[in-house]
Amino acid sequence: MSDCCHHHHGHDQRGLANAAVASAAEGSLYTCPMHPEILKEAPGDCPKCGMALEPLIPTDDDSELRSLARRFWLSVILSFPVVMLAMAPMVGMTLFHDPLTEWLQFLLSLPVVLWCGGPIWVKGLRSFGSGHLNMFSLIVLGTGTAFLYSVVLLLFPSLVIHGSGLYFEASAVIMTLVLMGQWLEAKGRSTAGMALRELLNLTPPIARLVEPSGEREVTVESLRLGDRVRILPGEKLPSDGEVIEGWSSIDESMLTGEPLPVEKSAGSMVSAGTLNSSGSFVMNVTRIGNETALSRIIMLVAQAQRSQAPIQQLADRVAAVFVPVVLLISVITFAVWMLAGPEHRLFVAITAAVSVIMIACPCALGLATPMALMVGMGRAASHGILVRSAEALQRLATVNLIALDKTGTLTEGKPSLVAIHAFGTFDEQRLLALAAGAELGSEHPLARSIVTHAHHQLIEIPKVISFQSFAGGGIEALVENERILMGTMKFLVERGVDTSPFALMSSDIPGGLVAMAVNEMAAAIFLFQDTIRPSAKKLIAELRDLGVRVVMLTGDRASTAAAVAEELGIPEYRAGLSPEAKAREFAQWKALGFRTAMAGDGINDSPSLAVADASIAMGAGSDIAKETAGIILLRPSLAGIVDSIRLSRRILRIIRENLIFAFAYNILGIPIASGMLYPLFGILLSPMIAAAAMSLSSVSVIANSLRLRK
Repeated sequence: MSDCCHHHHGHDQRGLANAAVASAAEGSLYTCPMHPEILKEAPGDCPKCGMALEPLIPTDDDSELRSLARRFWLSVILSFPVVMLAMAPMVGMTLFHDPLTEWLQFLLSLPVVLWCGGPIWVKGLRSFGSGHLNMFSLIVLGTGTAFLYSVVLLLFPSLVIHGSGLYFEASAVIMTLVLMGQWLEAKGRSTAGMALRELLNLTPPIARLVEPSGEREVTVESLRLGDRVRILPGEKLPSDGEVIEGWSSIDESMLTGEPLPVEKSAGSMVSAGTLNSSGSFVMNVTRIGNETALSRIIMLVAQAQRSQAPIQQLADRVAAVFVPVVLLISVITFAVWMLAGPEHRLFVAITAAVSVIMIACPCALGLATPMALMVGMGRAASHGILVRSAEALQRLATVNLIALDKTGTLTEGKPSLVAIHAFGTFDEQRLLALAAGAELGSEHPLARSIVTHAHHQLIEIPKVISFQSFAGGGIEALVENERILMGTMKFLVERGVDTSPFALMSSDIPGGLVAMAVNEMAAAIFLFQDTIRPSAKKLIAELRDLGVRVVMLTGDRASTAAAVAEELGIPEYRAGLSPEAKAREFAQWKALGFRTAMAGDGINDSPSLAVADASIAMGAGSDIAKETAGIILLRPSLAGIVDSIRLSRRILRIIRENLIFAFAYNILGIPIASGMLYPLFGILLSPMIAAAAMSLSSVSVIANSLRLRK
C-alpha cells in the first residue's frame, strides 16, 4: 500500500513541476526591447514606445513576423495602383474620367491605411493616451491628416482650390514604408534571436526514462528531479544530473569551451545540452527546466539582448523632446502659410504642415541601438562571448587598464607533471607506470595529471588490485602486488615510511609535489607546475596595442609570480593577494582615474569582478549564474578578452553611426518640408518624398547594424 501512495505522490509532483516548466517554456512573460522594466503576461505593444513586446525567452513563434509580412505585401499590392492613378494626370494620361479615379484611389488606399496599418494606429493612439510620445505618434498624425484631408476634398469637391491634389497615394505609401520598416525590424530581431534559439535547440525533445518496469520514452518537460535517464552514444543530454552507472566521455565544449571530451563515471556531474560521445550510462536528474546550466546561459543572453545601454536612453530622451518640437514646428508652419501664403493658401499650409510631421518621424531612432546590440550580441554569443547587459558592453569599450588573474586566466589552472625524482634503485618509467595505475581511480587534479603524463609517454598502465583514498592525505593501492603509497610527506611518515632520502630535496619548489613509496620504501617525488597558456604572450601584446595597460594579480608567492610575469612580458604584477586585497587594488586604480576591467576565472575573483568597471569571467561553465561578471567567456581562452574588447568598441561605433543616420535625414528634411525653399525656388516637398526619406533612414540603420555580422 505504501508503495502505491508514494507513486501517486510522485505523479502529483510531476504535474506541478510540469506546470512550472511549461509556463517557463511558454516564456509566459513578455517585455519591451527598449524598456526592459515592462513585463506583460501576454504579447502586445509597449505602452511607452509602442514596440512589439517580445517573449523573455526567444521562441520559434514567428506569428508577429508572418502577420507583418502579410500586411506589408498587401499594402504594396494595393498602393501600387493608387500611385499609378495619382501620377497618370501628370503624364498627361487621363485613364478614366476624374472623379472615378479619385474614388478608386480612396477604395484602394482605405484598407492600406486602416487594416494594414492597424498595428501602427494602435501604437500611435496609445502613445497620445499615455502621454509617452514616440515615433508612432508622428506617423499616425501624418498619415491620418493626409488621409482625412483627401476624404474631405473627395466628398466636397467645391472646396478644391485649383491645383491641389488628393493625398491618398501619399498616406498609402507612407503606411507601406512604415510597415516595411517594422517588418525589416522584426526580421532583424528574429535573426538576432537565432543565436539563442541555436542554444535552445541543444537540448533534445525526448528522454529515455528508466523505471523498475523497464524503459520508456518521455518528453523532457515531464522529467522531474530524481528520475533516472539512460543516455546512448551520440545523444545530447536532456538535463543536468549525476552519473549513477556506466562510463562515458562527454563533449562539453558548448559549456566550457574545452575541446577534449571529459571522462565521466559513477558520481560525475553532467550538464544538459552536452554531447555524449562514447559510452552509454544511466544518470540521475538533478536539475530540470530553467535550472540547468544551459538555460541559465540562455536567460543571461536573452536578458542582455534586451537590456538598455546607457546610450539607448539618450535616444529615448531625444524622442520625447523631438515629437512635441516637431508638432510645434508643424503648427507654426501651418500658421505662417495661412497668414502669408499665396492664393490657395489652405492647400499649401496643410501640405507643408503634413510634410513636416512626416519627414520628422524618426522611425530609425527606434532601431538605432537595439538593432546594433542584437546583431552584436548574437555575434558575440556565437563566438562564445556572453554579454550580460548592454551596459557591460558600453563600459568594456572604454577600458584602459585590465587586471588578469594568474591562475586559470594566464595559466591553464591545471597542474602538469614537470619532473620525477627517483630515489635508490627505482626506475623512473616503472615508477610512472605504478603511480598511474595507483592514481587511475582518483579524481584529484594532481592524480589526473600523472595519468595524463603516463598516457603521453605511451606507458601501459597496470591493473589495480585494491585502492583506498584518504581525504586530504593521499592514496594507498595495490598494483601488480606492489604496495603503493602516494601523498604528502606527512601522510607517508604516518604510514611508517622513512622519508629521510626526500629531505635533500630543496624546500622552495614552485607548484605542488607528491611523494611516493613502494612497499614502504621512499621511491620518488613528483613535481607539478601550472602551465602557461600558449596564447598568453601574444594576447598581452595585443592588449597593449589596443591601448590597454595590463597588470597581473595573483594569490601565489612572489617567486612564482615573477617567473610567470617575466615569461609573458607583463611589466606589472602584484603577488600574495587575498580576494579582498585584489578588490582593494581596483578601488585605488579607480581613484587614479583608470577605467578598469578584471578578467578572472572563478569564485575567488568575484569580489574584484564586482568592483571593476567592466568584468570578464573566464569560462566558469556552471557558476555562470552566480557570477558578478558582465561578460562571460565560454571558451576560457585569452583571445576572447581581446575579441570582446574589440567587439564592444565596434558595437558602440555602429550605434553612434546609427543615431546620426536616424536624425540626419529628418533634421535636413524639416526646413524643406516646411516650405522654406518655396519663396526662393518654388520647391514644395510632397509628403511622399518625406516618407521615402524616413524609410531610407531606417534601412541605413539596419544595413549598418548588419555589418556587425561579419
